[in-house]
Amino acid sequence: MIGVSPVIESPREHREGLRAGFPVRLRGLQWSDYLALSDIIGDRRIRTHFCDGEMEILMPSSNHEIWVAILGQLVEMLTMVMKMDRKSGGQTTFRREDLEKGLEPDRCYYLHNEPKVREKLKLDLRVDPPPDLAIEVEIAHSVEPRMRVYAGLGVPEVWRYDGEHLSVHQLVENGEYVIVERSKFFPYLPMQELVRFLKQYGKMSETRLLDSFIEWAIGERDSNWKSSK
Repeated sequence: MIGVSPVIESPREHREGLRAGFPVRLRGLQWSDYLALSDIIGDRRIRTHFCDGEMEILMPSSNHEIWVAILGQLVEMLTMVMKMDRKSGGQTTFRREDLEKGLEPDRCYYLHNEPKVREKLKLDLRVDPPPDLAIEVEIAHSVEPRMRVYAGLGVPEVWRYDGEHLSVHQLVENGEYVIVERSKFFPYLPMQELVRFLKQYGKMSETRLLDSFIEWAIGERDSNWKSSK
């Protein structure tokens, strides 16, 4: 049972219901309200985040999901080419009740901390580390409000893709994110190369796109990346 009467914010033309790609924001909530609404949503294809009494509810659009899938697969192929340990967190719900913060990333991965969570099927962020890397696609709307949640949870790095640019945001000591040129987990990788492959989507099948990326990555690994890894 929701214990308060929240303030609801959504685009005027979409107030008759939840529409794909258009977030609804609820303000004035308690943590228990967030948990209750999350239970109602259940396993539906709906993404949420909660921070400082505000909850955002978003049904991702097909356009959003396409880019999430492709970018996630590029990261996964890259870890395979480089023989990096990886544990995929997908869109797992990550929460810290003591901080009253929670969200589902578009995609997330354990890389450096993979050994610490390798055998765990259920994670508790009070004792387990957060994902090393989170991916967010912001084609239709900004994910800036979600960055406060990531910072609170202590996620070291977030990649944000807006359809044109892929930016790398790293958490620094003051608890804020700064934009850097390269990932701490893939320091040898020019990020614009990932964008180049992302922009080939639709010009060929996904299979051919991923195969082309793998072939390119293997060539770069053997000729350039090994010395800088």
